[in-house]
Amino acid sequence: MIHNRPQKQRIDLPLLLIVAVLVVFGLLMVYDASAIQGLKDFKDSLYYIRLQTIWVAVGVLSMIFFASFDYKKFRILSVPLLLFSLLFLLAVFIPGLGVSGGGAHRWLKFGMVTIQPAEIIKLTGVIYLASVFEKKVRLVPFLILITGVTLITAVLQRDLGSSVVFVATALVLYFASGGSVWHFIIAIPVGVLASLLLIFTSGYRSKRILALLDPFSDPQGFTYHISQVLIALGSGGLFGLGLGHSRQKFEYIPEVTTDSIFGIIGEELGFVGGSLVIVIFALILIRGFKIASNCQDNFGKILALGLTSWLGIQAIINLSSMTALLPLTGVPLPFISYGGSALVANLTAVGILLNISKQTT
Repeated sequence: MIHNRPQKQRIDLPLLLIVAVLVVFGLLMVYDASAIQGLKDFKDSLYYIRLQTIWVAVGVLSMIFFASFDYKKFRILSVPLLLFSLLFLLAVFIPGLGVSGGGAHRWLKFGMVTIQPAEIIKLTGVIYLASVFEKKVRLVPFLILITGVTLITAVLQRDLGSSVVFVATALVLYFASGGSVWHFIIAIPVGVLASLLLIFTSGYRSKRILALLDPFSDPQGFTYHISQVLIALGSGGLFGLGLGHSRQKFEYIPEVTTDSIFGIIGEELGFVGGSLVIVIFALILIRGFKIASNCQDNFGKILALGLTSWLGIQAIINLSSMTALLPLTGVPLPFISYGGSALVANLTAVGILLNISKQTT
């Protein structure tokens, strides 16, 4: 008698390997870009890479856990997780707990650990919308969520970049789940008007638009950041100056280890190296969308689509702002930029994708 053994669930090796390459590459670039800053701030060239390595370890543990955690349980956890994230978003305004910088309130400090709640809400927001849209597209919860998050992040926290990533991801989920075409037609002018309102009621945002139109019009003033990034990319040429040979990392480019790290990648590895990074991101998107397409469970399908879209949209916005196709937004490059909250959230999303892939027949 022949007995049919149940097929063993396998890990999605292509996705895992692609992400591993980006994370290891990110560690290399963070060390490269942060050594000078570490020496200046802490007299320790390894300061930032040491912290980033710890965050990578935390992120990998989270990825391993959620790769084994049944994603279907998120159906009942979606609302508590969302509420928890919203409380975290608001907690940044509590004196002694919230940390501000550059006039923005975006961080929470617990001892030596600093967390950016906006990175958490991107993850839990996708989980919540997947549970809401699983059976039927519901407009009211969708509008309440994106309005609330936009008010908190873009208006109160002055973090327009995170707000744009969140709203764009939410819109993808809404229309991919069967939202009305008329809602899409209405959403375009409303979104444009809201963006213009947020931009032109803020001096620094309107200057970023002007900097986009002419990046070298005021190289010692409001266009300094983007002009230095473009100088770095232009200096790299086709094959780059060589790993570790960046000139712009010597305190010329602001936020060189976080939002602007692609400038150093382009300078040291050139057009070819920068293009390879973009190709790797494209492979992650292809794999993620394939997981969503193959999933027979509607909740898993929407969840995989949302997580993949979030990572893709964030990468596109960061890369576009670094090449002056979009204004500078302060959005980190997934898996590569320095920062614990974003990295752990990104790797958690990968863990969930791995679990969905494992359960897909």
